Amino acid sequence: MEKNVINTPIDPAHIKGWGIDADPKNDPTYPMRARMNITQDPDYKHRPESKQPVDVEVLRSVERPNVSAVFGTPEPPSGLSGWIRRAAFHYSENEYAHWLPLILADRVNVVEGVLSDLVHGKFPNIYAEKGYPVEWKHNRTSLVLKLSTVAAVAAGALILLSSGGKKSKKRKRDGGDYRSEYDY
Repeated sequence: MEKNVINTPIDPAHIKGWGIDADPKNDPTYPMRARMNITQDPDYKHRPESKQPVDVEVLRSVERPNVSAVFGTPEPPSGLSGWIRRAAFHYSENEYAHWLPLILADRVNVVEGVLSDLVHGKFPNIYAEKGYPVEWKHNRTSLVLKLSTVAAVAAGALILLSSGGKKSKKRKRDGGDYRSEYDY
């Protein structure tokens, strides 16, 4: 084991492979960085246009002028979650106003799915769908901790909501007349 190792500058010339990408002619991405328009793209004739038919609503980024060549259409946006998604796509992808509503829309969509199941006469098995039986089998300690935390938070919220935040009105006797302390 070395004693008192001091940080000394290292000469990069002694490191094998150092500076291998310093020459722009040796950089495989260099031609793409210098490209100014589509005709300079060596493969522009073979780039796919949107061959997939757009027969459902497809949300697209404001950065893209048109729909990408291939896109998923498992379920078009609908309901409150769809409204939130449409609002989110009015913003650029590099803004919180785009991503945070999309996360909220996912949570709202879960609630919409549960309500849809209930309306159609199906009771969702949330315990199994969240994978709790497998977690009970393979990671029991974590599941117990997780469920007890949820129970404690739910109990605390229930107690907080049931108290209603009302102050108790104490009665004071003033000359034979009972008045609330708020009457003064």
